[in-house]
Amino acid sequence: MTEHDDEWDRDGPWVGLFSGGKDSSWALYRALERDLPVERLLTVHPAGESFMYHTPATHLAALAAESIGIELVDVHPEDFEADAAADADSGERGDRELEPMERALASLREVLGGLAGVTAGAIESEYQTSRIRAMADRLGCQLFAPLWQRSPRELADEMLEAGFEIRIVQVAAYGLDESWLGRTLDREAIVELEALNEEYGVHVLGEGGEFETFVVDGPHMDRRVELEYGTVWEGDRGHVAVTDAWLE
Repeated sequence: MTEHDDEWDRDGPWVGLFSGGKDSSWALYRALERDLPVERLLTVHPAGESFMYHTPATHLAALAAESIGIELVDVHPEDFEADAAADADSGERGDRELEPMERALASLREVLGGLAGVTAGAIESEYQTSRIRAMADRLGCQLFAPLWQRSPRELADEMLEAGFEIRIVQVAAYGLDESWLGRTLDREAIVELEALNEEYGVHVLGEGGEFETFVVDGPHMDRRVELEYGTVWEGDRGHVAVTDAWLE
């Protein structure tokens, strides 16, 4: 179903798949706007690189969840069968990476007395979305994916118009240098990203992993997340190293 369908189950509890980044935050925000009863947020903290999950600064999701006012459930790196998946092909590794999330959602279904649906922030990745959709089918719940196959520029404009304040916390693409680390993803940045898209193919919203983000404020949050950080640059990629974070 699309965002605009009216057949959403509002009688049972929902879980937001949540990293604190812009895409999962937007999916959650749109679900709350549609009065879907999101009772938990679930954050996966992968160890190292991941084919399925947002990886940088996921520890900040707890502060974001506190500001949003929804209880957070963490799935920790030790839940991954990292060694077993190391030699797998990308498809098999994605399936294995999904298993801890599915186990956590199955447990939440028992705790909450049911599971009506999950929210997800995928835009164009069939690799991720097909697996999450199949997982939702196995769990017998709905999938709310309001970003799916939307125009990246339109989504960016909608996020900014809604009042999202988005920080870039990791970059890994030609054309994105250290100056982008910690930068606010505002309209000027979006225009520059469109130019980089034309020149180098950089996705305007970083769907290909070109950059990762964290939402420090938005209309669904009671308090802004303040950050102190340094930057780590590794020649052609880098990330923000958060030294302190708190709610305003």
